[in-house]
Amino acid sequence: MRPPLYLSGDRAVAFCPPEGYTFSMLEKLTEKISDAMRFVSGKSSITEKNIDDAAEAIKMALLEADVNLRVVRRFVNSTVEEAKGEKVLRSVDPGQQFVKIVHDKLVSFLGDVKQDLSLRGPDVISSVLMLGLQGSGKTTRSATLALRLKKEGRKPLLAACDLVRPAAAEQLAVLGNQIGVPVYREEGAADSIKVYRNALDWARKNMIDTLIMDTTGRLQIDEPMMAELSRLKEASKPDELLLVADAMTGQAAAEIAKTFNEKIGLTGCILTKFDSDARGGAALSLKTVTGTPLKFVGTGEKPEDFESFHPDRIAGRILGMGDVVSLVEKAQEVIDQKEALELQKKMEKENFTLDDWLNQLRSVKKMGSLKSMLDLIPGMAGQISEDDIDKAELKTQEAILSSMTRKERANHLIIGPPRRSRIARGSGTSVAEVARLIKQFEKMRSMMKKMAKFSKSPAAAQAMSGKMPRFR
Repeated sequence: MRPPLYLSGDRAVAFCPPEGYTFSMLEKLTEKISDAMRFVSGKSSITEKNIDDAAEAIKMALLEADVNLRVVRRFVNSTVEEAKGEKVLRSVDPGQQFVKIVHDKLVSFLGDVKQDLSLRGPDVISSVLMLGLQGSGKTTRSATLALRLKKEGRKPLLAACDLVRPAAAEQLAVLGNQIGVPVYREEGAADSIKVYRNALDWARKNMIDTLIMDTTGRLQIDEPMMAELSRLKEASKPDELLLVADAMTGQAAAEIAKTFNEKIGLTGCILTKFDSDARGGAALSLKTVTGTPLKFVGTGEKPEDFESFHPDRIAGRILGMGDVVSLVEKAQEVIDQKEALELQKKMEKENFTLDDWLNQLRSVKKMGSLKSMLDLIPGMAGQISEDDIDKAELKTQEAILSSMTRKERANHLIIGPPRRSRIARGSGTSVAEVARLIKQFEKMRSMMKKMAKFSKSPAAAQAMSGKMPRFR
């Protein structure tokens, strides 16, 4: 049953699901859009009524996703206008043509293409001004951005220019220490512009090429905050002005971005909690409402949970097409190519050991939750819930493997009854569970030998083998 909508001006608010009921990223929107596509998918011919029915369903899906009402009208009207053209109605596969139109419109409304940061070369210090309301995750994402730039070969410095929120500078210092990025702060400082200038001097002396300023935020937009940010902008003349907004606030995030853009001027936005946003209203509204591109999304609480925003990939996820490119990129971040080649050779010769299995389990964990990875596979988004993934079993397997000695993991054939009893005690499991794991491993190793012959990509082979422990 479709949740009721409450319309107020340009805002459409859907009924919120009960506490404890969770969706994965964009899952709700994907589900509704997929339902809408059934009006035209697979049909050898479609009529204007089919298009109108699909468009109406898409409109309701977008409204329930908390997309700005003006954006919904513009999206639906332009989609219907193009879909009712002769090219679609008379095409060989009109259903596919309609899906392509919807995909292209989604890409356009999400921002067309990925937008990179505009930073200068290493000989000149580039500056980034981080903006946002209190509680949006601005300080955390300042550190996250610094970590990303560090990985790209730049030398960032974090400057604690938020002098209003208690412990903001301390939080930034802790985060900077975690990621190995220096933080400039001044105890008892009262002038953010002075802090910026001193940070800039420190950056010049220490061969820094990127200065990231964490600025003051308030619980709501007010004149004092905007006045201070305007002065800091004037003094620093930043290369990038990035607004950090909470994706869970829906189109309210777009309205906040619009205000900041009008009063301060923005070069881009970062949406936090994007992994928890089942609706997608903020992402779909932002570019059209503000004219400002969405550059990054936060997909978790750790500094590593940070991705560039790709409009075409997100459009594919919304339409249930998955995002294999992002999945491969996640794998490449945690997979060493040399290790991948060695692993492939082991698989081909059936020399894959329990120690290799343990390493694969840990590599997959670094890529994020299994649910988030499954959602990137075409046709899998929204098909498997958190409850369907036996996390306890994965933890049990890791515990058993960790309780073995290196010698045992290198040669599972030496694990007789006495060793199984010791491993069971050490892992808090039973002898039967240890025996079952070894049996699963033997079957899996045989299957992996066959799989290795067909896999042309070592990275793909390793990523796939990381999912094999659930084989029964």
